[in-house]
Amino acid sequence: MLIAAALCNDASLIPPGEADAQWTPLGDPTEAALLTAAAKVGCTPDELVRTHPRVDEVPFDSLRKRMTTIHRTPSGTIEIYLKGAPEMVLDAALLNESPASLVHARKEAAALSAEGYRVLAIASGSSTCIPVPTEESESGLRLLGLTAISDPPKEAATATVQACRRAGITPVLITGDHPATARAIAERVGILTRADATMPSRVATGKELAAGQIPDPTRVRVFARTTPQQKLDIIQAWRARGEVTAMTGDGVNDGPALRQADIGVAMGRRGTEVARQAADLVLADDELTSVISAVEEGRRVYANIRRFLVYALAGGAAEILVMLIGPMLGLALPLRAGQILWINLLTHGLTGVAMGAEPVSPHAMRRAPRPPQQHVLGDGLWQRVLRLSILVTAASLAASLWVRHSGGPWQTVLFIALLAAQLGVALGLRERLFTRQNLFLPAAVLTAAGLGAAALYVPFLADLLDTSSPSWTGIALAAAAGLISFGAARTESWLARTADQTPAAP
Repeated sequence: MLIAAALCNDASLIPPGEADAQWTPLGDPTEAALLTAAAKVGCTPDELVRTHPRVDEVPFDSLRKRMTTIHRTPSGTIEIYLKGAPEMVLDAALLNESPASLVHARKEAAALSAEGYRVLAIASGSSTCIPVPTEESESGLRLLGLTAISDPPKEAATATVQACRRAGITPVLITGDHPATARAIAERVGILTRADATMPSRVATGKELAAGQIPDPTRVRVFARTTPQQKLDIIQAWRARGEVTAMTGDGVNDGPALRQADIGVAMGRRGTEVARQAADLVLADDELTSVISAVEEGRRVYANIRRFLVYALAGGAAEILVMLIGPMLGLALPLRAGQILWINLLTHGLTGVAMGAEPVSPHAMRRAPRPPQQHVLGDGLWQRVLRLSILVTAASLAASLWVRHSGGPWQTVLFIALLAAQLGVALGLRERLFTRQNLFLPAAVLTAAGLGAAALYVPFLADLLDTSSPSWTGIALAAAAGLISFGAARTESWLARTADQTPAAP
């Protein structure tokens, strides 16, 4: 049986080199495992290929689910070897076996599949000449046996599936394996609970899909014995619902689905070149946990973009409102051009860049995915911008009017109050105020505050920006504007987190 498995095989084993002390499989992992098993019992693949050269073949395809090769033996006779899915091989049309033997073999194959093994049936035959057409060789064969290959999920697979569920990502298993194998693996990693796994409707087959017996593929979590076209159809069904789809795969048959999915993820080590070329993302370590890390990083980047938009738009809108409302309140020229540029340089430059390095929220992977059609300013963001800009404007103008009433340098106080208010918003919008993961932000705020003070007390900058030294009252009022804005930003941030902490759907 192992000789047949080694010859009816397109994989190969590369001997260890100087830098690597291990044999390296090349080709399909299942076929490489069969070659390895044959080599361990003394059936050297290279020697078999030399003594039993292949003269013809019927290649494997996803519809037939079997492969046949024809070899010439040293004595000149023709040997025929066939391997494939048990339900396609254990057929009286192919095998010259008694009905009782076929029934027994099918039961054994089903039992092994239910335990999570990948099962193949192997048969052989002989002939005096090469059959023409080649397909004629697939009849009257003798069943050699069944191989059960253990391909267990990685240790991190269960945790990865659980992380997906917490993040609102629906895991779906699509495989060409036997339905019993697919059900066992899906139950083992948590794609199916034990209660779900006992429901036949929770595991669909390619045959059922082709017959139209599955009206809504998005309601099924496990698909078995599927073809490449059916994988494509399942992806399209999810996309038709308006969902964002990510497809992981490593084989040639996964290529169309990897290309069709919104995000195709291929395995970099064991993946075929077709899969890598069709994918958008290639995992160098072949670990699905890297996908979860990528999702988390994407959510962090998106959250930081929205945080910066709140900060930048609120500050920019406040500057516009100050210039529009100030003259109505008797402030003829609220701010000079140089002062506005200086504020923008310190807030949108140093501080704005630092906000992009904010760490991921502890709740990021427990939130439902945002709808694809949602605008970046949606989900209440522009309302937050409006409220913060009004408060920053009011606090800054109030401080300036107070100093103007007492005859002080109101324009300078307005300048430092507006700067302090925007820096207060920057700190207030942090997810975790006292985290040490992004010390660049508090350092940038302190630097900006220092450069703002330099604009008041360094003669060169004071002359350039037309500022003067304010009284302690003016400084206190500017600081109060910053604290008020900080408190308002903390409140807005808390309200946004509370509204966004809706548990993700499993």
